[in-house]
Amino acid sequence: MFAKVSARYDLLNHLLSGNMDKRWRRRVASELRGDLEVGEARVLDVACGTGDLALTLFELTDAQVVGTDFCRPMLELAARKASRREAAISFVEGDALSLPFRDDSFNGVTIAFGLRNFSSTDGGLRELLRVLKPGGKAAVLEFSKPIAPGFRAAFQLYFSTVLPLLGGIVSGSRSAYQYLPDSVSRFPDQKQLAALMRTIGFEEVEYKNLTGGIAALHLGKKPQRLQ
Repeated sequence: MFAKVSARYDLLNHLLSGNMDKRWRRRVASELRGDLEVGEARVLDVACGTGDLALTLFELTDAQVVGTDFCRPMLELAARKASRREAAISFVEGDALSLPFRDDSFNGVTIAFGLRNFSSTDGGLRELLRVLKPGGKAAVLEFSKPIAPGFRAAFQLYFSTVLPLLGGIVSGSRSAYQYLPDSVSRFPDQKQLAALMRTIGFEEVEYKNLTGGIAALHLGKKPQRLQ
């Protein structure tokens, strides 16, 4: 599915979000910047897709950036974008539920709009925790539940009807953009995801609603010593 829509993926992300996705990714990089100021810091962007968040991390932090995804056409687009911008980012094809990296490898890990696509949310979070260094921070950016009732109803109407129609016209695959609201409806809300992160083993877990809760940024740290 992602391979099929890869050519129009960036265009549709920006169009359908009113360019809010760019602001949300910059927020992720800003939240991690302080944790990536140590010497030779490394940050991993999981389910990196076409590389937008990896590029934002490269531009706004001094860390070495690695992106990983299991969709080769997406990674090829990401690599071309990085090359055009002369961004020294390593892109690695891999399964997010079995990341091809050693334990305690990264000072930070990020995932934007990818966790809800995993066959196991628990498994994905456990892998993020595994590859983090003790004290390292994870940032999970994902669609969530708008918090204002009136706004929630209006957004739900757009998300469930207008978005699949426009996405289908532009991408040629309506099913891919019908999958988007369907997957969001099944994904844990803000409090549920925060609770799950704590259960997995993250500490100092918090979340921040973005644009009224259309998206939420969850943050958590790997304990200095796991119990």
